[in-house]
Amino acid sequence: MRIVSFNANGIRSAASKGFFDWLAGHKADVVCLQETKAQEHQLTESHFRPEGYHAYFRDATTKKGYSGVAIYSRRKPDEVRTALGWAPFDEEGRYIEARFGNLSVVSLYVPSGSSGDERQAFKFDVMKWITPIFDEWLASGRDYVLCGDWNIVHTKNDIKNWTSNQKNSGCLPQERAWLDELFLKRGWVDSFRCIKPEAVEYTWWSNRGQARANDVGWRIDYQVVTPSLKDKLKSCEILRDPRFSDHAPYTVDYALPTK
Repeated sequence: MRIVSFNANGIRSAASKGFFDWLAGHKADVVCLQETKAQEHQLTESHFRPEGYHAYFRDATTKKGYSGVAIYSRRKPDEVRTALGWAPFDEEGRYIEARFGNLSVVSLYVPSGSSGDERQAFKFDVMKWITPIFDEWLASGRDYVLCGDWNIVHTKNDIKNWTSNQKNSGCLPQERAWLDELFLKRGWVDSFRCIKPEAVEYTWWSNRGQARANDVGWRIDYQVVTPSLKDKLKSCEILRDPRFSDHAPYTVDYALPTK
């Protein structure tokens, strides 16, 4: 099974740059998008509903053209969920889950705090609130793949300019300690680090200057899995070319049946 996670920074923008043409040849079984920046009624054209895929969306209801997540899957899910029970988070369109038997694939968009103190405070609130939900998922006996833009780097190898970003959202010690808690204490598995323990690769580059050309990036897009899937991880790839967004698609191949 091949699963792709991708922050599109606008699904219509990514489509105009050839994302769906690329996807047609990528052989993905499930595609998790974040930051669709659209309402579902705006996505009626055929390329937003690619042949062979079922499409599901959770749009932001608080602000048009903002946030939003989606899942495309070749197999029709048994169930799709779009809310976790806290309106400030749910209404920003930050979670959608597709269930296939005992497997749950989630498209998750953790807030950024880079715009100011208010949004950073909301990000911390989200981190605190969602941790018990993650614990429930771990204890459920289900297999989970949490795809998405987490807006946090974990280690020094996940960011080009480690020292100079210690006071910036996405690299704050409190944020990284939260990932330590999830990965090192609670047992969630960072698929990329499991497959490539020492690799230095990034999934996001600022649009300022020549960040992408100079590979001044951050690895903030993940597929985080339950321990039950650790032995099912086969390979992974960050696909920085061609360029569809300021993020790169992150693909993981799993030793799981596709049907």
